[in-house]
Amino acid sequence: MNMTAVSVEEESQVGSSAQEVLSIKNLTKRYGSFTALDDLTLTLNAGQILGLIGPNGAGKTTTIKVLVGLIRPTSGSAKIAGVDCVKEAMQVKRLVGYMPDKFGAYDNMRVREYLDFFGAAFDMPRSERAKRVPEVMELTGTDYMKDRFVESLSHGMQQRVGLARTLLHDPKVLILDEPVNGLDPQARIEMRDLLLELARQGKTLLVTSHILPELARICQQVAILTNGKLRAYGTVEEIGHSVSQRRTLEVQLGNANHLAVAAKVIRKSVEPEAEVVESPTEATVRFRTAQSEQNLGKILRRLVKVGVFVTQFREVQTDLEEAFMSFTQKDSKSARQELDSDPEFETDGAVTDA
Repeated sequence: MNMTAVSVEEESQVGSSAQEVLSIKNLTKRYGSFTALDDLTLTLNAGQILGLIGPNGAGKTTTIKVLVGLIRPTSGSAKIAGVDCVKEAMQVKRLVGYMPDKFGAYDNMRVREYLDFFGAAFDMPRSERAKRVPEVMELTGTDYMKDRFVESLSHGMQQRVGLARTLLHDPKVLILDEPVNGLDPQARIEMRDLLLELARQGKTLLVTSHILPELARICQQVAILTNGKLRAYGTVEEIGHSVSQRRTLEVQLGNANHLAVAAKVIRKSVEPEAEVVESPTEATVRFRTAQSEQNLGKILRRLVKVGVFVTQFREVQTDLEEAFMSFTQKDSKSARQELDSDPEFETDGAVTDA
């Protein structure tokens, strides 16, 4: 079952009936013979957060550059609030707030001066800037540092100022490249809460990050790119299910002495090749299986019947990191197979120096 293709199509259909803010259809970008982005299609509705993830060279930056009007695609289209990102690039810049992964600062400039400078760059009148700058500082929690020099701020503080700068012209869509990269745990939590608040206010967010647990906590949708192709698109749960038809189940016991009996019952009830792992310290048994809900219910009844004290019987969701590694490993394996089958790369097994 190709869950990924189904998810993309279904999401597009759902997005068309809701308030669709971001629409990417069959987007392709080639540089000569190299395809940086290959037939990307996805949609995002108002107030949603999309996590765009992938290894270096996956096509994330290319996608962002098309969305902010910096490059033209080879084919396909991208629209924000119905505005074409290529044909109406200047109008798109009014709708999008882009926060790059590197903070651009100017020496000897205080935070309020820095934000006022960028407000002027957006042609905001002085009276409007006088109102808007304090608003974004309050929203991002940077008002207390308004008189501090930007270059003197910590990385976490600079990230907040960068987000304030991104919000100045009140964009509909925020594109944030690695917003939590390099932040300490407390600053990361604060940034996460801030992004969720922006979504609650109706902003639509596209976020890239290599810190996948953070994305899993805030994103309604996740898109995994590898080698320019969309490999998975949907909720974290949907993507987890697309990795494998098998599910991970965990049985929590009230008595660790029942572990051996519980594991024996489970091994007899699941597929012969299924992995069953006992954890004496946690008093749990974990196993992966493709059994139906009905058969899982039978396993639970067997455990209870033989006297095993079961306190919890639950499915453990595949996390985003596991799903990501699964797709990237599949891609690497496919690439190696293509290389091995290419006659240009056949050798007689000898290694020689050029």
